Amino acid sequence: MINNFRFIVNDREVNVTCPPTKTLLDVLREDLLLTGSKECCGKGECGSCTVQLNGESVCSCLVLVSQVSNESITTVEGIGTSLNMDLIQQAFIAEGATQCGYCTPGFIVAAHSYLNNIHHIPSIGEIQTALGGNLCRCTGYSKIIKAVETAAKSKLLAERP
Repeated sequence: MINNFRFIVNDREVNVTCPPTKTLLDVLREDLLLTGSKECCGKGECGSCTVQLNGESVCSCLVLVSQVSNESITTVEGIGTSLNMDLIQQAFIAEGATQCGYCTPGFIVAAHSYLNNIHHIPSIGEIQTALGGNLCRCTGYSKIIKAVETAAKSKLLAERP
């Protein structure tokens, strides 16, 4: 059975015609050509496919397109571009928080979601908890954690009157 699904992706309304059991990850990559989110485990264990669903981080490999009708999705492409980067993207570059880059979009989305919901400089433990479920095989996490801390400081400075 093929259905039509309407939802918002990166502040743009989209319509997709596909089976209701197609994953949001596959719709993003195959139908909408938003390839920033990656499939790695396909089981929601690695975080490479993380997107925001109504502002909350979710593994898009576990979400069916039928579950997002009339909802709002933000992918890494919607967070910032190379010409207009978000604070978290700038911090990842400044802190050298990428190596192979496969996990980076998931970390960027998860960190962006986390930073949108805090108004203090988080502890290392808080950052580790916020990024739980996002795995990296290359970096050892210290530069990723430092990047989130740097972005949090920049965000707080920007929010000061």
